[in-house]
Amino acid sequence: MTESSQRTAVRIRPADEAPAGPALRVVHESDGIDLAAAERAAGQFLTALGISTASESLRGTPGRMARAYAELFSPRPFDLTTFPNDEGYDELVLARRIPVRSVCEHHLLPFVGTAHVGHLPGGRILGLSKLARVVEYFSCRPQVQERLTKQVADWLQTHLEPKGVGVVIEAEHSCMTLRGVQATGSSTMTSTLLGLLRTDARSRSEFLALTGTGTAS
Repeated sequence: MTESSQRTAVRIRPADEAPAGPALRVVHESDGIDLAAAERAAGQFLTALGISTASESLRGTPGRMARAYAELFSPRPFDLTTFPNDEGYDELVLARRIPVRSVCEHHLLPFVGTAHVGHLPGGRILGLSKLARVVEYFSCRPQVQERLTKQVADWLQTHLEPKGVGVVIEAEHSCMTLRGVQATGSSTMTSTLLGLLRTDARSRSEFLALTGTGTAS
């Protein structure tokens, strides 16, 4: 599955389906999933590595592999619901420790961790659960952590139009801990700051301090 087959579709819901605030239906579009072909390929892959699937315990493994990766690469659709910022709230909104699980595109091994996602509201505020939904949406595909961090921040900046966006992700990559250098316990941290969270020193320091990732000078 290539990056070109991983597309984001944002659709305006029909008026008779819309909740209290304007909502965008966010769905994942791909070139389709062929589970039968994936199962055959998984069986051939294991056989090529010298692993027989003839035993009772391994007979169903190719199918389980196919279904597992299909699930890992299929984010759930959601509604990006926003509401008028009637009170003019202009301080930081931060969701901390959002679970992240994705798959390294170089080795197709998992990486897991947490994301901190914050924004300075503009004219509208976002349903809080949607920050986690956006993280999940971009995590469910072959990824690199740097791109994932930037995709979440850029997408929120584009569709929410806040005064600032900040995303910090810390994750442990099994391609580092289980193979190669085998750096058990190591983690990787990435960040993207946009708008006032990048240009305003006070806002940037507050965001980094609240995420527990340090302060900016």
